[in-house]
Formats: sequence, C-alpha cells, structure tokens
Amino acid sequence: MLFAIVPAAIWLLAHLAAEASSKGDVTAGRLAHGAAELCDKGNMTANTSSHVQPGSSITLSCQLKPQQYSKQCRIAIFFNSSERNSSYSSSVSTRFLVHTYGKHMFTCKTLCEYGKKLICGIDIESGNPPDEPRNVSCIQQGTDGHPICTWDKGRLTYINTTYVVQLSNGTDVFYVSKESLDTNFGSLALSKLNFDSTYTIVVAAFNELGSAFSQPLVFMLIDIVKPHPPKFSVEFEHSSATNCTLSWYAEAQVQHCRLRYRPLTRHGWSMVENLKGEKCSLYGLEPYTTYEFQLSCKIHPKRGLWSNWSTYQNRTPEAVPTGVLDVWYQQQDGGSEQQNISLFWKALSKSEARGRILQYTVTFEALDQQNPVAETHLTTQTNYARVMPRVNYKITVTAENSRGRSPPASIVTDLGIQDLPPPQAVSAIAMGNSSILISWKPPTSSTASINGYVVEWADTQRNARLEPHPAWEKLPASSLSTVIAEHIKDEVCYQISVFALYQDRAGQTASVKGYSSAKAPSAGPQMFTTPHANGILVSWEAIPAHQQRGCITGYHIYLQKRDSQVDPRVYAISSMTAQRSLYITDLQPGEHYVLWMTASTAAGEGPWGNSELICLESAGEWMTVVLTCSIFIFSACICSMPPARKALHSLLTILIPQWQSKAIPDPANATWAKKYTSVKAELRWPSSLFLPSTSTFEEPEPTQVEEAFVKRSTLALQDKALFSSTGSKGHEDWALGSSRGHEEPRYEPLPSAADGEVREQQPPDLYRRMVEAVEHTQNVPGYIANPNPSTAPPYLPLGAGTAEDVPELECHPLSVFPTTCLAPMFPYEGNLTLDTVKINCGSLTG
Repeated sequence: MLFAIVPAAIWLLAHLAAEASSKGDVTAGRLAHGAAELCDKGNMTANTSSHVQPGSSITLSCQLKPQQYSKQCRIAIFFNSSERNSSYSSSVSTRFLVHTYGKHMFTCKTLCEYGKKLICGIDIESGNPPDEPRNVSCIQQGTDGHPICTWDKGRLTYINTTYVVQLSNGTDVFYVSKESLDTNFGSLALSKLNFDSTYTIVVAAFNELGSAFSQPLVFMLIDIVKPHPPKFSVEFEHSSATNCTLSWYAEAQVQHCRLRYRPLTRHGWSMVENLKGEKCSLYGLEPYTTYEFQLSCKIHPKRGLWSNWSTYQNRTPEAVPTGVLDVWYQQQDGGSEQQNISLFWKALSKSEARGRILQYTVTFEALDQQNPVAETHLTTQTNYARVMPRVNYKITVTAENSRGRSPPASIVTDLGIQDLPPPQAVSAIAMGNSSILISWKPPTSSTASINGYVVEWADTQRNARLEPHPAWEKLPASSLSTVIAEHIKDEVCYQISVFALYQDRAGQTASVKGYSSAKAPSAGPQMFTTPHANGILVSWEAIPAHQQRGCITGYHIYLQKRDSQVDPRVYAISSMTAQRSLYITDLQPGEHYVLWMTASTAAGEGPWGNSELICLESAGEWMTVVLTCSIFIFSACICSMPPARKALHSLLTILIPQWQSKAIPDPANATWAKKYTSVKAELRWPSSLFLPSTSTFEEPEPTQVEEAFVKRSTLALQDKALFSSTGSKGHEDWALGSSRGHEEPRYEPLPSAADGEVREQQPPDLYRRMVEAVEHTQNVPGYIANPNPSTAPPYLPLGAGTAEDVPELECHPLSVFPTTCLAPMFPYEGNLTLDTVKINCGSLTG
C-alpha cells in the first residue's frame, strides 16, 4: 500500500493502533492491564495480555453473573479439558505457568448433578518478539523484471508477525507489508524501479510482543539487476581441429561478458575475461575432443550481478595422428622355408590418435632380394600374424583415421638372432587395490642386445575366443619391475609372463601366477574315485573361477575310516605340479573309508567339496570273480575243439532223460500205409493223393481243388452222428443217420499209447469206411471233420468235385470227431491249392 510522506515511526504507531482496534468485538473486551472475555453467563479475565512469552505466570479468574449462581453447583476453570481449580461460590481463580509455545485454551464451567455448563473462555498465546531482520538483499531477474527483496527473519516467533518493507528514493516512501508465521526467511516483491534513482530499503517486523527494524540497504537498479543467460553458438573455422569462434546474443544493456571452457574429461576451467561485443575466437584446442563452453554477462564491468552460466557442448574435428605405434614381434619357425611372424602394438592415446582410428596398415619388405616388393595388409586389430618366406624383413605399421596416417613405426627382423634366454627370478606380489607388483632379473648372458621387456598377463580362466590376446605392457631395458593395474580385479588369479625384447623380437618366456588380493576358496573341488585291486584312484575337477577367489596353491585329500575317532590321513598336493589325480594305496580290503578334499589359496583353506564312501573288495570276492571268468574261458576253449565237443555231447546224452532224445516217427513209414496200398484202386480218391510213397517219402504234388459252395438258406448243416459203435471188436457198422428220432451215438475212445510204447494205428481203415458210406449216398461231403481240433492235421485226403456233384443234404459230423460243421467261408467259386499238408498221426493216439 502507498502512503503519504510521514516519518516511519509515526506510521508504525498508527499501524499498530489500527491493528489493535480491528481485533475488538461486542462479546470481548480488553482491560487496561490484562486480557478479559465478557460473556452472557459470566466473565473470565487474566492478569496479563493475551500474548505472553514462555516462563510467564498467569492468574486466571472466572465470575458468574447473579442469575447463574446456585449453591448446589460448583464453578471450575479448565485448561485443555483438564480441571485446574473449583469452588462452590460464584467465582474461582487459579495460577498457571506457561512453559510451551503456541495457543493455550482456558474455559470456565459450572458442575451440577445434571451435568456441565460452559460459562466463558479465554485464549492465551505464547511466543517471541521478532528479531532484527538481517541479510537484506534485493535482486531483479532481467532488465524488464520486478525487484524481489529477501531477508533472514531470525528465530521463529510462533505468533502472527507482520513484516513491512519501507522503500524510499529520497522523495517518496513506499510500504509493502506481509504477515508471516513460521518461516525463517521473508521475501516481498516491489514495484518496477528505474535505473536513475538511488533507493533505500528498511525491513520492519512487529507482533503483540514487540517490534524490530533492519539496517538500511542503499542501492541503484544497476546494482541489483541480474541479466538473463545469453544465447551463443560455437563454430570451427574451416573445419579446423584446434580453432573455433563463439557468437552470442544478450539483452540490450549488457556490455560485459566472460567465458570459460574445458574438455569434458577435466575438472579445471580455462577463463577468458572482459569480453566485449558479441564474438570471440579460441585457439589451441585439442582435436577430436568434446568441450564444454559457458558464457555469463552483466550490465556494468564493475557493478551489478553476473547472469547465470549458459552452456554449450561441441566436439572438435579430427586431425592427422601424430603418435608413433610401439611395435614388437614374435618369430617362430614354420619349416625350412617359412616363418610365422606375429606383430603386436598398443593403440595410440587419444591425444596422439586425434580422431577415431579406422584401420592399421602393415607393410612387409624383404631385405634379401634385389628387387623387393612390399606387401601391404590392412587390419583393425592391434596385432597381426602372417606366414612369410624365411628371409629378413623391414616391417612398418601405421594408424589411419579420416584425416590421414600416423608416422610409420619400423622394425627389422633378424634371423641370425638365436640366443633368446628368458628373464630370471620372476615374481608377483599382491599389492591390493586391484594392482600387482611384477619384478624380475635380467636374462643370462646373450649375444643379442636387449632393448626392452614385455609383461603380459591374462585371467587364468579367460575365454580365448572373447579375449584373443592378453593385456601387455612394454618397458625399457632399464626397468626390472612394474605395477600392473589394467584389467586387474581383486580375488582373480592371473597368468603373468615376462620376456625380453632382442631388437624388438620377443625371447623366451618366464611365467608366474599372481593376484592383487585373495580369500579362501568358497567351495571345494568336485572329486571322483575309481577303485582298483590294491588302491583307489582319486581325481578331481578345477574349482570354478568365481569360487577360487585367488590362485590355488594346493589341495588336501583327507582319508578316514568310517565311524573312527582317529584323525584322518592327509595327502597334500601342490598346485605347481598341475596334478589332477592321486593313487592311494595301503587300504584294508573290506574296510569302509570316508574321503573328502579341499583347496587352498594364500589366504587359507576353503571348505571341502563332495565326500565319497569307498571300500575295497576282499581277496575272497576277487578270487570268486577270477575263478568264474577262468572256468568260462576254459569251457569256451574246450568247446572249440571237435574231439572235446564230441565227448561233451556223449556225456550230455547220458545225463539227459531218454525221452528227450527219441525221434518223432514219420507217418510215411507206418504199417497202415503199407497194408492198404492194394485197395487204393477201389477208392474214389486215390490214397496216393494224400499218402506219400513209403519208399521215397516225397512230398505230394499240390493238387488243384475246386470247391462249390451253396447258400446257407438251401443247405442247413447240423452236427449229426454218422456212425454208432456196436461193441464188436475191430468191426463197426457204419450208417448214415438222421438227426431226428435217434439217440446220441456212443463211441469208444481211440486207443492211446502208454508207458512210452508207440502203438500202430489204422487210419486207412477209418478213411476207407468213410468213403464207402459216402459212395452209398452218392454224395461228396464238403469237408472232413478234424479228429483232433487242437492239433493241425498232418495230412488231409484230397479229392475233386464240382458243385453239380454235391446235392443238398444235411452235414452229419462223425461222432469220433467232436467238432461243428464248418460253414462256407468264401462267397465265390475258385480253386484251392493245398501245398504240403501233413498229418501228425501221433494225435490220433490220444
């Protein structure tokens, strides 16, 4: 708010009076020396004001109006619902000591049998008077903004406090007020100022407990204006890798700027002060390097505030490489006329490469030829190997980027160098912090001069495909030790090799294992056992690399009898021998042993891996196995000789029962086959068709048989008795019977062989009678029943007929053949060929 020109003290007093009068109302009043609350049912007063500081003592009183008084009720004062004091009179008082900040609520109530009744209440606030505002400052963002003034308010007041900024330009005074309760810093925005006036600012603070004023701040607008950050760009002159030009744009009043820049990989800045105008050139930058540029400006060189830094990043262009590659080589004989040359070099540093290296050029030039032809090869790796004719070469290697090639690095191979001894006493000492100290002694006397050493190292568990070549470091001939830290990790074992360079050619290698720090292995080896006749072969696998936690220095194998209280037997194996197996003897056959194994590093012994329970077989068990195998081999040898095999056959013939060796009789030699050869002419079907010759016993020729089938509806086949036995010996009366009005026929079982005796049977008589019975009826049966359905017939009588020769009649099976009539199986006519059908007559014997 804006006021007329009056002294600051007068204005503050008027402001305080107005603040006090604005807090009055019709239900509350303020006494001359204390606070009071006037209510309809009574009044409540305090001997102090309504705002006190901690530690103050307050006397509170409550007075009832006459119409509210009753002898049956008490009057009491409460603090936050807690009763402080009470009385049966019309008034009550109590004392209260203020200890804490904030608002304290006191109430007066009457207590009767029917309940409580509120009479009146009063609030007392505890806080601090304001401190003097300090560190008053004003700032304006940009030339067209508004000033904002800030200050440090000091300690918290805990009660409402008003802050007023008094701004004076020598002729006018401006006041801006703001209430604040619980912040440590205050701020107020002012109206827009001009650059020609000098201003004075005073910050005043007051509350119910007091007031305070800051020291005056005198300034001009040029002193508090902070320009906006300038906008700028960076351009490289004619694609130069070292020079650039900066151009910027700032506000109109800005006349003074400053610049700082640095490569992103560095912490320090290069400063350029007192820049005037809107352009600046820089020289001597590093090629192919990303720089950070920052620019800040202000209105006056000696007055005012600097703007915030504006930032711009850009990378300088590439330049021709300047570094020379550090090359060395290994030479191996590849035959009488060839050699294998392997070249190695380090990539150029960033400052030497001055760009991204695209490729390396390797040139071989033979020295022992009159008109040498240089061979040029390209590679993107930092090593190159090639099989070349066995001559001396001058080899050059260069690095190439988009702007050009580096100066060539040259070496000359010399086949005459033969004595290439390795360094002596190579050692590796753990230094911790991912570093290893390598030291050695010079090789023994050699005819070739040493121009340096190479230290090479690689993880012992590295993958050769992913890491084609180990890390290495080239050192001058005067160095006999170095600390390696590149690609070194703690708790990892490394294979370290050192060899001397004889005119840039690597000599023989001396190797050692090393580590930067180690712990005991976290796991034990995986162990396997193989029992033998007189001992156990123990073998094991290497512990995985992440569980070794250093270089394995040795293994311990423990052997103990099961359930034994004696200390186990320990076998120590050093890792220097690269041994992965151990043969343990002196074991008792039949005794059970427990076997386990551990690995150790320089930090200690690790846990044991798997355990094995082993037991050697006793001599008796081995003897049984040996005897069994010997008998088997001896029997096989005996059976391979004919005389011995014949004797063994005779022995087995005696031992095996007689019935196992009897031959099966041939039906062709049966008596009935010879007895009835004379009657074959009387039969419709010659016996020669189904009985073989007794003299030759040849298989009968296949005969074409044509079967005529009739429909089931016209030929009802039923099983009927074909003959009945009359009890006469050897002669039965055969008759064709009907199925109606006849009893089931009786028949005697066929005679059977007993006690191993082979009895002669007379099947031809049976067949002859069957044929005679059929001739009387002028019918040919469609089938002949099988006497024994469970046995395949050795021979079947063969005959021929047509469908016209077979009238419709019922099928009557023979009583001696318990089977059912076979129904036709094929619904068509055709020829049926019977090939080599035999009848086993032994089935007719029962």
